[in-house]
Amino acid sequence: MDLPPEFVARMQNLLGEESADFLATYQQPPTVGLRVNTLKLTPQRFEALSPFSLQPIPWAPAGFLVPPDERPGKHVYHTAGLYYLQDPSAMAVAALTSPRPGERVLDLAAAPGGKATHLAALMQGRGLLVANDLHPRRVHTLARNLERWGATNAVVLNETPDRLAAHFGAYFDRVVVDAPCSGEGMFRKDPQARREWSPTLVLSCARRQDAILHQAARLVRPGGLLVYATCTFAPQENEGTLARFLEAHPDYELESPPLQPGFAPARPEWVDAAAPSLASAVRLWPHRAPGEGHFIALLRRSTETEAPSPSLPPQAVTLPREVQKHWHAFAAQVLAALPDEERIGLFGSRLYRLPPHCPSLRGLRVIHWGWWLGTARKNRFEPAHALAMGKPLEQFRRHLALARDDPRLGRFLRGEVISAEGAEGWLMLAVDGFPLGWGKRVGARIKPHLPRWLRQFE
Repeated sequence: MDLPPEFVARMQNLLGEESADFLATYQQPPTVGLRVNTLKLTPQRFEALSPFSLQPIPWAPAGFLVPPDERPGKHVYHTAGLYYLQDPSAMAVAALTSPRPGERVLDLAAAPGGKATHLAALMQGRGLLVANDLHPRRVHTLARNLERWGATNAVVLNETPDRLAAHFGAYFDRVVVDAPCSGEGMFRKDPQARREWSPTLVLSCARRQDAILHQAARLVRPGGLLVYATCTFAPQENEGTLARFLEAHPDYELESPPLQPGFAPARPEWVDAAAPSLASAVRLWPHRAPGEGHFIALLRRSTETEAPSPSLPPQAVTLPREVQKHWHAFAAQVLAALPDEERIGLFGSRLYRLPPHCPSLRGLRVIHWGWWLGTARKNRFEPAHALAMGKPLEQFRRHLALARDDPRLGRFLRGEVISAEGAEGWLMLAVDGFPLGWGKRVGARIKPHLPRWLRQFE
């Protein structure tokens, strides 16, 4: 693998004799990490079901290494949202963020959704998760991954950090900034990252990180936690960004995370920072631990800071009587119980159940207002895929359970009509007891309603 010469020279200078082991990792295949969706099943149950060889990841109880030739992204369990494919070192970010159920959590640059889905699982569906991304295309990938994951307490926004800070103020218990960076930890997976890298890019990313962190600092409540992470090795973007932030924000201090095998301290001497506390941040190196590498810092905001938060009223919801009638008619046939009616509202033509205590989002660019239940059509209700993925199979009155070796399963995933006798109307298709997606039966024919982005055409 051809690495940028200036990158190689810098890492040799920083790591000395250790640089040979570091650079040797780029001649090896990338690691593949799989994180079990604990909203749907335990890691132990997944191990019993798994068709893959699994090796535990020390810092992620639900995380495993998978041999790269086993292609877990093509398996139907992936379509069913039983796991997310994520770099093992990236799993450490949400693990160290350690959100509690019921808290208010913001993932500021959340696409494509690895850390957001991990946070949602750790929150156990309780509290408010705001998953935001500024990129107009990537934010829709984020929304789809949260749908597939079955996250029912997540709001998805497409906003800038400054507009979020102006709207929410010091509102969140935990804010995660997985900062845009020079992507040196992606060199093994992404040839484009290698081609686009330059020392100039490193410096421009560091300036951008300073601006993002300045806004993120405004969003953390007194006593709350700001988590800064990158997937680069550049000291200017890691220890350097952290040193500049702490100098500009005396109401924050570094917190030492619980150490795990493979965690290494940050290196303040690489940026000539007169702040030994920077060593409390964590570096994950690809030659010392599984994964492509990460930098993570935990920043605690003082409880004594003056951090005004706007008075945010609850988000108003309305449910027109006609829409409510069609929703109830659908639910009575298909669902074992209705979701909490008090927080269900219509936004455009879409019906959502908002997370508890969801504040007003008026004026923000909202992709999803919460758990998307379905769409109000003329004289009918059409269920959303998110509704299918947010409930266990026993909560659907009508379903068709398929084993993973049933030939009808492949046809369903390709969007082809399958055959099965039963009551007409909407029903849930399931694989090995886990919801997979909607079908609609007419006679003995079931037409799949799996989103096109999930269909497998191979």
